[in-house]
Amino acid sequence: METTKPSEHGFSLIELIIAMTITLVVMGLASTLIAGALRARTREHQKADALADAQRALNIMSREIANAGFNLNTNGIVAAESGLNQIRIRSNLNKYDYSATAASRANIQDAGEDITYFMNLAAGTEYLARHDEYGSGNTVLANRIDSFNIHYYNQRVSYTSELRGTDISGASATEVSPDQARYIVIAVSVTLNQVGQPGAPGYQPASTVLLCSDVTLRNADLTYY
Repeated sequence: METTKPSEHGFSLIELIIAMTITLVVMGLASTLIAGALRARTREHQKADALADAQRALNIMSREIANAGFNLNTNGIVAAESGLNQIRIRSNLNKYDYSATAASRANIQDAGEDITYFMNLAAGTEYLARHDEYGSGNTVLANRIDSFNIHYYNQRVSYTSELRGTDISGASATEVSPDQARYIVIAVSVTLNQVGQPGAPGYQPASTVLLCSDVTLRNADLTYY
């Protein structure tokens, strides 16, 4: 009695080539999607870090500028060295601190009493710096700043700040010289560059975020403090 062997079938070369081609296409699409997701995640991390730096810098500046003129008979702003992109402020913080020497209390020559805020360019990155004339010298407050604008008013103002703008507009009062200011508006913008090309997976257009801080010079109306 003859027995028939079961037929042995496998994949033909053409079938293998087709299967490999489909696999490569799927893997290519998956890797493109993963790469796009990673770029988007990296971009969001960069945005969060940049905005956190800018907000922290605004908080420091607002606090110290508000104290300008403390124990002085001016508003504390050095007009000759203050303008749209820079501000220098002075105050006598330790005038009544009797643990310090009399000479130190009488002069504005202690740490934190003569401060300048300005923008600088280093390695293609605009950063916001704080210079303490009699203290720690230059320190970086934020290293991803694209614009830094200061506006001086003699009264509280309202204004427009567009989310994707780089400065305020439509202020309800006319600006004054820095030495006459009682109210200051600080505007800082952070711009993230475009990622990828339009229409490509993971593409993200350039975006700008504007942060503003209103500062009342609490000592500006006082002849002596």
